[in-house]
Amino acid sequence: MGSKASGRTIKIMPIVSKLHCSVSEEVLVVRHRPHVVNGGGFVVTDSAQNPVFSADGCGVLGNKDEIILRDSYGSPLLLIRRKGGIVEVLSMTRKWKGYTTEFEGSQKLVFTLKEPNSSCFLKNIPVKISIESSHYGSDHRSFAVAGYFPDRVCSIVDSLGNAIAQVGGCKEIEMESKDIYNVTVKPGIDQAFVIGVIAILDYIYGGSTRC
Repeated sequence: MGSKASGRTIKIMPIVSKLHCSVSEEVLVVRHRPHVVNGGGFVVTDSAQNPVFSADGCGVLGNKDEIILRDSYGSPLLLIRRKGGIVEVLSMTRKWKGYTTEFEGSQKLVFTLKEPNSSCFLKNIPVKISIESSHYGSDHRSFAVAGYFPDRVCSIVDSLGNAIAQVGGCKEIEMESKDIYNVTVKPGIDQAFVIGVIAILDYIYGGSTRC
């Protein structure tokens, strides 16, 4: 699947939905909500400050280890849950799973994020992501987070090491803040998938989506 922009063919790579894939690079701004306002979470705007996504964590949902990513209208795009139980306790990794909701209300698994138990303490432990949807191309079905999210300096890279999205500080904010930062998404990449991954990283590292 491809689309042309400025004479170049951009490969569209939908994971959650092609509606959230742009033929141009997009810079999104993430702003954390205070925990006392709507239970925390964060909102995402585009370069024109228009709302694009929002993430609700356990402060809103009342459930730990669960996040809902919504579109600009408040409709749910992704239900994200961490796998629990004795299997996880015995495992060396913690797994987060992202689901979309089908038309009949059934849930469809689209990606899994594996969080090493020691990732909260060591900066160089990779966070791995695998695409579960059969609709996604077989060439690039694995991703990883390179860098250290709490420092707001990290990238989501594909299996070839190419960055599909980058997290960085927000230059428009004079005072350095970890609560407002940019996410630059490459052309053709599913922005909903990227922000879903950001929401999980936010929760893992004790951000606004976590109680």
